[in-house]
Amino acid sequence: MSQPKKELGQHWLQDEGILNAIVEAGKVTANDNVLEIGPGLGTLTQKLADTSASIAALEYDEELLSGLNRKFKNCNNVAIIEGDVRTFDFNTFKTGYKIIANIPYYLTSNLIRSISESDNPPSIAVLLIQKEVAERLCAKPGQMSILSATAQYYFECRLDIEVPAEYFTPPPKVGSQVVVLKYREQKLFDVDESTLFKLIKAGFSEKRKTLRNSLSGGLAIDKEDAEKLLKSAGLDPKKRAQELNLDDWHKLYLTYEPTRP
Repeated sequence: MSQPKKELGQHWLQDEGILNAIVEAGKVTANDNVLEIGPGLGTLTQKLADTSASIAALEYDEELLSGLNRKFKNCNNVAIIEGDVRTFDFNTFKTGYKIIANIPYYLTSNLIRSISESDNPPSIAVLLIQKEVAERLCAKPGQMSILSATAQYYFECRLDIEVPAEYFTPPPKVGSQVVVLKYREQKLFDVDESTLFKLIKAGFSEKRKTLRNSLSGGLAIDKEDAEKLLKSAGLDPKKRAQELNLDDWHKLYLTYEPTRP
């Protein structure tokens, strides 16, 4: 068995029950096109292959590719691809593809941004990631972040099974959890998304400060104007960004958009 590389965040998962649960969370069928990111030793790949879906397994580690190619050389529904998901072109997939993956923790934020902003997002993404990050993605007002606001704007997010560290080789220092992201066929709001996320980023620019102060700094406007903007949207200027839900950001957008130069 190949030794996992710490610098690539590799932790092998071989528990049959958990692997099956990940596949089941994605409701994978023979009609699906699935992108697996970081197949590693191919344990999850095999479970995906058993569904008869068309699987593209994207592996960055050159040393693992030969083993994967050997393992799946007679498997007509599995293609092993060398590549980096950080530069991967999702437009190469048919619309409605699924992402099923046990990904290195350090890739999570980048991947969420990439699939959210892609012209061809997955219909569903089932990701085994750091438990804390999974909880952040599905956070409620009071614990919101730019990451959760982005994920929840584009996807319906829910937490699935937890995976304790001892199920991995080597065990990570933190717990893991499966998160299921189902792409929203209908956008939540009819907005200019660049403007909406400009507001959200401004609000989170200084997380420990009130919205009055963070929006002032993030939008380069006077604090008085920021307060007026918030009050016009029916929001308390003393609140902090993490306390707002997406409806609140939409109210702020509707107030802010007509005032843009």
